Amino acid sequence: MIAGYAEDDAADQLTKDPVFTQIIGIPALASQPSLSRFYPRFDEKSIDHLNQANQELLDKIHGFRKAETLFIDLDSTHSDTYGEQESSSYNSHYGTMGFHPLVAFDGVTGDFLKAKLRPGNVYTSNGVVEFIQPLIEHYNETFPETSLFLRGDSGFAVPALYELCEKESVYYIIRLKSNAQLQSLAKEYHPSSTPVDVSKTEYFFEESIYQAKSWSKPRKVIIQSVRPAGELFFTHSFFVTNFEWASPQDIVRGYQKRGTMENYIKEAKNGFYFDKMNSHSYMVNEVKMMLTLLGYNLTNWLRTLCFPEGQKTMQIDTIRTRIIKVASRLVKSGRSFHFKIIEFCISEILLERIGSNSKTPDRIIC
Repeated sequence: MIAGYAEDDAADQLTKDPVFTQIIGIPALASQPSLSRFYPRFDEKSIDHLNQANQELLDKIHGFRKAETLFIDLDSTHSDTYGEQESSSYNSHYGTMGFHPLVAFDGVTGDFLKAKLRPGNVYTSNGVVEFIQPLIEHYNETFPETSLFLRGDSGFAVPALYELCEKESVYYIIRLKSNAQLQSLAKEYHPSSTPVDVSKTEYFFEESIYQAKSWSKPRKVIIQSVRPAGELFFTHSFFVTNFEWASPQDIVRGYQKRGTMENYIKEAKNGFYFDKMNSHSYMVNEVKMMLTLLGYNLTNWLRTLCFPEGQKTMQIDTIRTRIIKVASRLVKSGRSFHFKIIEFCISEILLERIGSNSKTPDRIIC
């Protein structure tokens, strides 16, 4: 999958591939029929094992990075389906048939923290507390010195999620859906008036205390009011948060950095085929989704920890072109195998830079 072969049918052409057979150390890889028999043998316990494997790898990397903070960015995405896949349903928001998985990324490093496959017709926040609670509890227990921050859009504006974060000492910024009461509150701060300079966009940030009917207590709400150049009326955005030591403007800016998550999702889909749900079995589709997650993370760790500066943001398509799919000649000499590439190949220079210092932990990870 990392090399770019997403379909099971590719296995038949890769059975005797010299690179893959040397990496694994066996004379032949599994064929397509073998893979087709293998995937249906997974069950819920196997999914738990894949999640556990991913978490243990994440823990090793988190400990190596010595990160003091972890930004958990929540989102949902859509995986289109084109057949009679189990639990595939019509999603009115996306206007198509498919699945509606939950995903969580580290907003700073791009690490894929967790994913959960769901039927296509469930709402964004459906099952979000059950999804994120084990992750939060794990980091609080395993890395108590790490400060946890959670960000989510208005689809995750549910009281149960606020209460979980407050109980587990997690800082959160979640966008709220606008309503008449919030709009009235915002207009008290910035009513419509004649702009001082119609050629400039105006920005204002306020904080207030607000309690919705479904909330058990009042909470801090940040109001962002924007009047574009040439406009008379303000557009208001609202964010609920438990930050106490940051200014309203800094809180909004902190939420806006969540936008990088869209790039992570796009990389998982376009580069690792996260949304290719082509099996009739719901369980098999979830297994393939988890393998996509692992493939994404292994590549992300190689890129962010081992690549030289200036090349840490390479996308998987570029990595495949420069490192994985490079023309070479396999030469057997006694008991050794050598892959010979041209003298001035860009990938050779990059590989030398990646492994230039054998004393660094980066070299061990490579």
